[in-house]
Amino acid sequence: MSLPDIVRDFDRVSPELVQQAGAFQAAILADVNGRRGALHGRISALRPSMQVAGTAFTVEVRPGDNLMIHAAMSLAKPGDVLVIDGKGDQTAALMGTIMMTACQKLGIAGVVVDGAVRDSLEIEEMGFPVFSVGTNPNGPTKLVPGRIGHPVSVGGATVHPGDLIVGDADGVVVIEREAVAALIPLADKKVKDEAARIAAIQRGDTAAKWLDSALRAAGVLKEGERL
Repeated sequence: MSLPDIVRDFDRVSPELVQQAGAFQAAILADVNGRRGALHGRISALRPSMQVAGTAFTVEVRPGDNLMIHAAMSLAKPGDVLVIDGKGDQTAALMGTIMMTACQKLGIAGVVVDGAVRDSLEIEEMGFPVFSVGTNPNGPTKLVPGRIGHPVSVGGATVHPGDLIVGDADGVVVIEREAVAALIPLADKKVKDEAARIAAIQRGDTAAKWLDSALRAAGVLKEGERL
């Protein structure tokens, strides 16, 4: 039996886990997730200072049409991030100040859209986190059906409703809902390990101890040879 076009109910990452995960950089989470889950770099923060952490509320639209985004806004819960498969289209903005203001008022944590937005200066002043392919002054149509609450492809990554979304100046990463709890301690350890390595570098220990063996494995150095 096929799912309806609008799926209203699905499991989400708990608010506690979202809060814990949101303390880490997207890069840290991507690393401990096996270097997977990062959206294509074409989707970036509208301003570098923008950060978001929340649960994915997925929306699929036709290029240049935002009908289903309006429907999604009325169904999303506080703490959700609208994750919109806009097919990478940049010929028209799917959202602007009016919709972003409504999202902020509704408690939606942010917007990630594989498409364009507009009114970027006003959105910056609002302090509402938006990640998009870019901007375009053209407005959208509101005519074409789409889907809500289904898996979507955004920036080359599959996003399921309820997954964890974390975004910052480096980009956006999606973590499968079931994997989040196990990754938190790994992320914490990685932060501590990186801090220790940076401290060692600052003391003068700049050598990458793994480099020679990696070069030998790649065939660049012969056995027993060193840089």
